[in-house]
Amino acid sequence: MDEVKQLVQDIKNGNLKPIYFLMGEEPYYIDKISDFIEETVLSEEERGFNQVVLYGRDITVEDIISNAKRYPMMAEYQVVIVKEAQDLSRTIEKLTSYAENPQPSTILVINYKYKKIDKRKALYKGINKVGVVYESKKLYENQVSDWIRRVLSPKDYTITPKASQMLVEFLGTDLSKISNELQKLQIILPKGSQITPELIEENIGISKDFNNFELRKAIGERNVVKAHQIVNYFSENPKDNPMVMTISLLFNFFSQLLHFHGLNDKSPRSVASALKINPYFVNEYINAARNYPMKKVSTIVATLREFDVKSKGVGANAISQGDLLKELLVKIL
Repeated sequence: MDEVKQLVQDIKNGNLKPIYFLMGEEPYYIDKISDFIEETVLSEEERGFNQVVLYGRDITVEDIISNAKRYPMMAEYQVVIVKEAQDLSRTIEKLTSYAENPQPSTILVINYKYKKIDKRKALYKGINKVGVVYESKKLYENQVSDWIRRVLSPKDYTITPKASQMLVEFLGTDLSKISNELQKLQIILPKGSQITPELIEENIGISKDFNNFELRKAIGERNVVKAHQIVNYFSENPKDNPMVMTISLLFNFFSQLLHFHGLNDKSPRSVASALKINPYFVNEYINAARNYPMKKVSTIVATLREFDVKSKGVGANAISQGDLLKELLVKIL
């Protein structure tokens, strides 16, 4: 995020590079940087003659080079933006000759999503020498809550740890989806507001009481009644609560709990650092460790592996996902 801020600031300050090669698994920042260049480098009057958007599936690398070598009309720069450039992955190395001698008056922006070029090859070295190669890496699940907080902070909004966790659980690590939901909330909430689980339930439709986050907590506390209530709710709403996702989250939880048992230093700060979790959730692991000794946790991890296979239809074709989930819960508790 800091690298993106610096890149944007350099563009604002007029420190422009002839090539921006934006690549990587996380498309959110690729789109953000590309859109910023598209909207700010040229004035509205200049864009008509000096800005072109190309799509990888419709062009060749030679087309990109041909467009990039043109001169701007009545402007200092022309901007050439190539979207979905990953469709040219087999021939993208042909861009090397242009990268070694780019047109100074052209700003070429390559959006190369979900893939990356080989840093050992001439194309990467050529672009890196004269321009910018930005790799947008996928965030791990434990990093997304902090990302949400950092995105909201400059806009004068805050979010509770539980609300943030609900978004991550429901939307995964897809930053674009999370950003869209946050923008919806910002439209209806005044500045200075705190986003709570109640607001998320009311406006996004994620249940604050019946979700994987609450199921994990109930299991950790050995709250049998609450855990069964949540599983029954999941059984009645399977489309909104796929079993594969539930098993994945429970597997991560018990794997971390196994790690917790092996820690020498079980102070909250050390646990948060070792397990890569928000300090707010450390007590959940401390409580769960009291309820599930290491041997039991190992057994549960093996059980979750077994039910992961069953949830995908192997050896359990005649059993509904809801019944499988209920059976899993009984074995865990």
